Amino acid sequence: MAFQDHFPIWGKLDQDQQERLVGSLLLRTVPKGKILHNGDMDCAGLLLVRRGQLRAYIQSEEGRQITIYRLFDRDMCLFSAPCMMRSIQFEVTVAAEKDTEFWVIPTEVYQRLMEESAPVANYTNELMASRFSDVMWLMEQTMWKSLDKRLAAFLLEEAAIEGSRELKITHETIANHLGSHREVITRMLRYFQNEGMVELSRGKVAILQAEKLQALEG
Repeated sequence: MAFQDHFPIWGKLDQDQQERLVGSLLLRTVPKGKILHNGDMDCAGLLLVRRGQLRAYIQSEEGRQITIYRLFDRDMCLFSAPCMMRSIQFEVTVAAEKDTEFWVIPTEVYQRLMEESAPVANYTNELMASRFSDVMWLMEQTMWKSLDKRLAAFLLEEAAIEGSRELKITHETIANHLGSHREVITRMLRYFQNEGMVELSRGKVAILQAEKLQALEG
């Protein structure tokens, strides 16, 4: 599908704005695991996902990670353009969770559109508010929700994303999503297995009783 089908306010741009935007785009394809932006890189531009899956996360000085949010088809990433949001005081890394194809919108082109077009400015502000809401929700979950509940919720979310109860995911990857340590996640998953909720094998977690995970999630 074309860029026009992925950009939600395409129809609210005039012809000159549409031509400038399309003329500036760069379509990129990256493999799973590729880091597209991290906090100490230059302003990479805005990323609009055509197909695939991206992950935005923050990382401590000790190397612990925690996922802020994930991006799917038609989602746009603003944190890859920190020069556009100078009030952000934390460094965000964006990486491909799957082989991903996306458009890069140069920051200067998008900023000019925001200055010219109220719909673009409104859309961007709403998107920014939504992302900061994700961050606040994450802080609330991390501070007030126990790890077993967060792990149960993550497994259910992952199953919904993949459309399967057999998850091809390592304990290390789960730990990175939840801001924990691999050893802690392994212990918790073994407890889940002993309770009959999941079955563990190398590089896989199979959900056996989703209803028990849902009850635990609360």
